[in-house]
Amino acid sequence: MVFDAKTVSMLVKETWRTLYMVGLSSLISYLIGIPLGVALVVTDKDGIRPVPLFNKVAGVIVNLLRSVPFIILLAMVMPLTRAIVGKTIGANAAVVPLVIAAFPYISRMVEASLKEIDAGVIEAAKSMGASTWQIIFKVLLPESKPSLLVGAAISITTILGYSAMAGCVGAGGLGDVAIRYGYHRYQADMMLVTVVILVIIAQLIQEIFTRSSRRSDKRIR
Repeated sequence: MVFDAKTVSMLVKETWRTLYMVGLSSLISYLIGIPLGVALVVTDKDGIRPVPLFNKVAGVIVNLLRSVPFIILLAMVMPLTRAIVGKTIGANAAVVPLVIAAFPYISRMVEASLKEIDAGVIEAAKSMGASTWQIIFKVLLPESKPSLLVGAAISITTILGYSAMAGCVGAGGLGDVAIRYGYHRYQADMMLVTVVILVIIAQLIQEIFTRSSRRSDKRIR
């Protein structure tokens, strides 16, 4: 296949569409996932404000959503996607299943990061009279920042993979290009190009967040 101006323009357009889907769904997923992850830690039986019933119910919901394969989730949430966006194809429509698939994963990543914090640090804050909110915003989140950034690299890369899969159902983006040209039209070179672009994007995400994590880690200064 000859990569003429039209083909290059299409690849650029679909790359931006992929970045849009990943960026918007990552933002919304983190707006849901961080508070949920914090709540799972705080309300745990060994947390600073135990609420066993909430913790168990939230944990079950998160685990259930994480257990559904993304390709099945895409089909399951189509009625919800249509109700929210008004259609089931396109980049905006893909954001709905991407968020539903990603925020439970992110909440568990956040939970794991917060649980890495030394219990002695939390106990010291409690002994000084710190409130629950003060412990969350001045101890838990700041102390876990390096781990949260590493988790973000993993989570956003996972969302990137989901976005490519969403191309199978009309979401557009690089996944759609790979399916339409690489699979249906047997254009292996187009498939290879889309894979290379996705790998480059994934590596850039990994590098940005890994560097940010190192800069924020007080232990290596």
